[in-house]
This record gives sequence, C-alpha cells and structure tokens, in this order.
Amino acid sequence: MSDDEVLQLARWAVTIEEYYTAKRGVATPMDLEWAKDGRTSEQFIVQARPETVYSQQGGQAISTTYRLTGTGEVLLSGMAVGERVASGQIRHIQDPRDMNQLRRGEILVTEITDPDWEPILKRAAGLITERGGRTSHAAIVARELGIPAIVGAGEAARKLPDGEDVTISCASGATGQVYKGIVSWDVDELDMSDLPVTSTQIMLNVGDPSAAYRHARLPTAGIGLARMEFIFASYSRVHPLALTRYDTLDGTTKRAVGEIIGHTADPADYLVDQVALGVGTLAAAFWPRPAILRFSDFKTNEYAGMVGGAGFEPAEPNPMLGWRGASRYYHPDYQEGFELEVKAVRRVREDFGLTNLKVMIPFCRTPQEGRRVIEVMRAAGFVQGDDGIEAYVMAELPSNVLEAEAFAEIFDGFSIGSNDLTQLILGVDRDSESVASLFDEQNPAVEKACSMVIKTALAAGRKIGICGQGPSDFPELAAFLVGEGIDSISITPDAVAKTLQRVAQAEAELTKR
Repeated sequence: MSDDEVLQLARWAVTIEEYYTAKRGVATPMDLEWAKDGRTSEQFIVQARPETVYSQQGGQAISTTYRLTGTGEVLLSGMAVGERVASGQIRHIQDPRDMNQLRRGEILVTEITDPDWEPILKRAAGLITERGGRTSHAAIVARELGIPAIVGAGEAARKLPDGEDVTISCASGATGQVYKGIVSWDVDELDMSDLPVTSTQIMLNVGDPSAAYRHARLPTAGIGLARMEFIFASYSRVHPLALTRYDTLDGTTKRAVGEIIGHTADPADYLVDQVALGVGTLAAAFWPRPAILRFSDFKTNEYAGMVGGAGFEPAEPNPMLGWRGASRYYHPDYQEGFELEVKAVRRVREDFGLTNLKVMIPFCRTPQEGRRVIEVMRAAGFVQGDDGIEAYVMAELPSNVLEAEAFAEIFDGFSIGSNDLTQLILGVDRDSESVASLFDEQNPAVEKACSMVIKTALAAGRKIGICGQGPSDFPELAAFLVGEGIDSISITPDAVAKTLQRVAQAEAELTKR
C-alpha cells in the first residue's frame, strides 16, 4: 500500500467515527473492515460497526495475578520468569528454522534461545530452556511477551516427552515448576487506576512493537528501554552490512537476503524502512510520553546468526566482552551499519513527527568512545539539542560509574543496566547456570556502584534511571534506588503494579524521616 492509500483509509475511519458519534450522541469508536481490489487497486470499506471490546474497557489498565488452584506431579523445576501460569503440549525444537513445527499454544522446549527465536516465541504459551539465567535472552523476551518461562532446567529434554500435556507455573516465587497434565489455575485482576501516583517515574522495558499499544495503557511515564536488536530480529532479520554491501555477497547468501527484502531498489532502504516501522510503532503508542531507544547491542555471535551475517563477524572467544555496543558504531568495519540505524531514527523523528523518541548508547567503555559515537551521529545529521534530541548512555560498566562525571559532559543522561553492571562487578557470567546463584543485583558492591553513579549524575544535573531486570524482580531494590534519589525506574509490564506500590511506600517512608 502507498502512503496515500493508508491515509485515505485513515480519513474514512475518522469520517465514519464522526458520523456515528453525531448520530448516537456519544463517542462511538468503530470497528471497520476494508478491502483493496487486486486488479484496479480501488479501496472499499466493506463493514462498519461500533467497537465493543477495547472501548468498553474505558481505557483502564488491568494487572493480572496468577495462582494455582490445583496440584499435580512435579516433573521439572528451574528459575521462574514471568509470574504467570500456562498449560499446553510440549514441543521440542532445537533450531529456529524448524519453527513451523510449533503450533500456537504449545509449550516450547529448547536448549537456549537467541534473537533468531523471537518470531517463534510469539506463538508459544510458555517456554522452557535447559540453559540460561534470569537475565538470559529467553528470560528477557518471555517477560516482554507476557509468557511464563522456566530457564536453566537442565533435564528438560530427557524428562519432558514431546506432545505431553503439562502446566508450567512461575507464580510461586523464584522457582518455577512443570506439572504433569493440566492443573487448574485462576487469574485475579487489579484495576491499575487504583494504584498510587509516585514522584519517581515508572517506565517500561518494551521490545515487541506488536504489544506496544496494549502496554501503553499501563500507568507509566513512557518507555525507558526499547531494544534495537528486538526490532532487527522481528522486522528486518538481515545483517545491516549484507544490505549495505549487497553486491559483494556470494550467490547463495544474496538469494537468501533477496528472498527477504524482495525487489527493494536499494537494499539498505529495506532496513531503514523496517526499523522505522518498528521503532515508530513504539514511539507512536506512547506519544507524547518519551520512548528511549537503545541502539543495537547484539554480540558478534548474534550478529553472525542474522541472515547474511556470518561473513561480516569475527569469531570471538568471549563475545559478551567483545565487539559490541559503542565500539562498533565508529569502527570502519561496521560504521555504515550504525548509520542505517541513525537514518531510521531520523525518519521516525523527522518524517513521522515522533519527537518523543530519544536514543541511548550501550556498552560505552570510555568517554572517548562516547565522543566518537556522538560525532558519527552528528555527521549523519542527528545532532544533540536539535529539536529536543537527547542521547543517553547506559551505565553498565565499572568505568561508567568511576568516570561518571566525564560521561555526564557528553550525554544528556544515564540509565543503569543492572544486568551487565552486576556481571562485571561480581565477575559472574550472567548466562552461566554454574554461577547463577552468585548473580545478585542486591549485592552490596552493586548497590554501592548504583549509589555512586546516581549521586554523580544528579550533581551534574543529568537525568538518571535504571532499566535492568533487578527492580522488576526485587521491589526492595526499587525502594533502595528511590532512597538514593533515582529519577526513573524502567521495568517489565508484568511488574508495574507491585513496583508502583513499593515505590510509593518507599517515598512515604522517606517523607517521614
């Protein structure tokens, strides 16, 4: 469809809604169906009737709490993610290329996931992985998709036969259980309009644009973290350099890329179009509240897994500490890929008019790196201060804490990434089950680092928030951060109610002192 065709549909929709609203004397959201003639390209409205689902909810946001009402034989346990319950048949899949084997509503069992798995996860009722921890890719995506997950369940392949009916429960604390058969459970609902209003801003970690409008109804101050890599995985799927250097690809790779991008005149435009669509959806859903987009933070092994990516990525012995984040953006071997991200962001802000979109730089090891990235963005026409453009930096490395004053001179604000910060302060690989018990965002050393960077940022007049997993899992950590004076706390959608309540309590306790 052309832009003119889309806009014509929008004008018709407004006209129809205005007509029925005037006729009935009350605001009447409409449910429309339309068609486009395949031969003439004419468009038709084929049905119009009052909408009876979302409009009846009055815009209110409901928080749900899951609880088991039955019991059964426990087949397996692991780390719980998501505070939900789901039932379905087990489906073992080890390669995302076999995703057509998963039927909607089944429980996916696999060894571990990476960004290639995101399309398939949207079909699953629940997820069980043999590897990974609370901050693994599987855990992060499951939270944002709103499905329960049990991660680090090492014997899943052996103990859970394909096709068996099970119930997975993550509603009883840190340990999740897989029950044999269909176990009964209930859902309690809470009207979130009854929740307290806090001085500390509560924001959301949102990855999936298809869920943006649903999450936007929650009582939050906007998006504190949107991950570019989620947009890549769901919308473009192709390695950026396979698009900027399309003519250099071998025949097999070029065909694989071509099947995805179709007949796009300039392959690079495909990525810009797709990323702008995904990012624009997030920014539009939360308008005029801010939406902070973190530029891509894939590791080299994850980039290599994208279509056409294998030939552009080095084999690193430790990708977690390798060529990722800021270090890629100005490097001659990747800069042109980053410039496509910047171009997509400019389209969202300038062409779509969504100036609530802000950006964030991940894994920026030194102030010098920060300046180089800012200069690359400036050369690409994206200039701090112009039309309200703001650029933040992740505070997720010890260097970000120890040199916070220098980073504050470069960036408009900070967002604490508690997952990587905990990993690097404690020396714990957050993807390793062997040391998972040592990964603790509430460790005194981690809390001291958070306190240090908050105080430095506030003294420098910079905004500071947190977007790591810790506050979503541990409301007491959120209370600690409130006591330190943090500006905002960004959490997963399932944690909004409990976090708001705990933050309000912490603010009340501070007032009494």
